[in-house]
Amino acid sequence: MMDIGRWSWRLIVTAAIWCGPLLADEDDAHGHGELSDGEVVRLSPAEQEAAGVHTQRLAKQSIAHTIELPAEVQIDAYRASHVASKVMAKVEQRHVRLGEEVRRGQSLVTLSSIEMAQAQGELIIAEREWRLVQALGEKAVAARRYTQAQVAYQQAVGRVQSFGMDDADITAFLESVDASAAVGIFTLSAPQDGTVVRDSFRAGELVAPGRVLFEIVDESTVWVDARTLGTRIADIGRGATVRVRSQDATVEGTVVGVEHRLDEVTRTRGLRIEVNNRAHLLHPGQFVTVEVSIGTSEETLAVPNSALTLIGGRESVFVREGRQDFHPRAIQLGVRAGSYSEVATGLVAGEHVVVNGVFHLKSLLLKSSLGEGHAH
Repeated sequence: MMDIGRWSWRLIVTAAIWCGPLLADEDDAHGHGELSDGEVVRLSPAEQEAAGVHTQRLAKQSIAHTIELPAEVQIDAYRASHVASKVMAKVEQRHVRLGEEVRRGQSLVTLSSIEMAQAQGELIIAEREWRLVQALGEKAVAARRYTQAQVAYQQAVGRVQSFGMDDADITAFLESVDASAAVGIFTLSAPQDGTVVRDSFRAGELVAPGRVLFEIVDESTVWVDARTLGTRIADIGRGATVRVRSQDATVEGTVVGVEHRLDEVTRTRGLRIEVNNRAHLLHPGQFVTVEVSIGTSEETLAVPNSALTLIGGRESVFVREGRQDFHPRAIQLGVRAGSYSEVATGLVAGEHVVVNGVFHLKSLLLKSSLGEGHAH
């Protein structure tokens, strides 16, 4: 038992000898890498220009108080259309594909249908009868026959239109003056300009009446739907301008609708924003953040958010002193509002803070703490 005890103590001592320097090195590395606001980064004017380092003189100003709401980009339903067959039909040929831009009246898909064949046959008969009585004139035929021929023709046209033939198709069909043309072939066309965002069918497939074959969307305008507590948007009305921020861009939008009724489960109200999306910066289904202004503050010292960085775990900025010295300085913030944050302590009006190139200065400061770089 005594031998085991002696060996245990030897192992503990040996481990301490080996691990001691490693732990000391690790502590030194952490201590050496910590950034201090007592250091300074020195850059000549030419180096500042090359690195894109720019400053802004601080002054008191009124800043807009905003709230941020989670939101989702939606299709503008007023600029979207579904294209479907009104009769049981077979897909003969598709003319456009998913993602293609189409124009109003452009051919989308060719179908064939027994019901359409019957309607086309009735149209040929009705059109020829109507042409005949017109040629004879109202005085030569009974008024009843004349009226019946006219009504029958109009009804036949209306039926093939309801099945999917447009005016141009009907005119071309009747100009063929061939009864053999009534085989039920017809083409569905785009009802609007836009992008094909859905085309869930295959050539040769039999599609039922009402089955949506295409969805066409004009994405030049999109909706952004947000939800928040009802009391937080009490003063927001239609026509208010808000900011919509995605991971890649920030755009302005206009409030076009505010729900009057609270959601029974979440107790929130909905807010609908319309955004001009001609640059295609937003996409349906994308999650975004909506910034809504709820008023402005009295004049206070504020700093652009682009100037803020974390140094030693504290919110900090780089302050320029002279022409080429940049000192990191820890500050305390008040209210964040849009692209600015209120400064509670740490800065005074008239000082110059870095608003562009902060990351570059911070990297130089970190290199200096590791024993190299411009900082002193």
